[in-house]
Amino acid sequence: MPVYLIAQVKVTEDSWVPDYAARTHEIAAKHGGRYLSRSANITTLEGNPPDTTLIALIEFPSLEAAKAFGGDPEYAPLARARQAGSEGHFWVIDDTDVAGGIPYLPKG
Repeated sequence: MPVYLIAQVKVTEDSWVPDYAARTHEIAAKHGGRYLSRSANITTLEGNPPDTTLIALIEFPSLEAAKAFGGDPEYAPLARARQAGSEGHFWVIDDTDVAGGIPYLPKG
């Protein structure tokens, strides 16, 4: 079942960004990940705008693949640099419909 990693990042110190941006997508791809977006163009339709610099959306073939990406030893120094120079939240969601009313999504 595909899952989607949602990363919300607020950059507080940007020296880590070039190396992270250049290398992270290759590590995600090694685990079957495919970036759907990595954007700073955030439009708020409802509620307060997020206090963030960018939001990334990465599709993985499974939760295990997303976890393997997060735990990859090659990713570890990049993650540490990101964590030192930003505030962030990473979430993984699956493709289910919790209410069960959308016919093309599995019931969650």
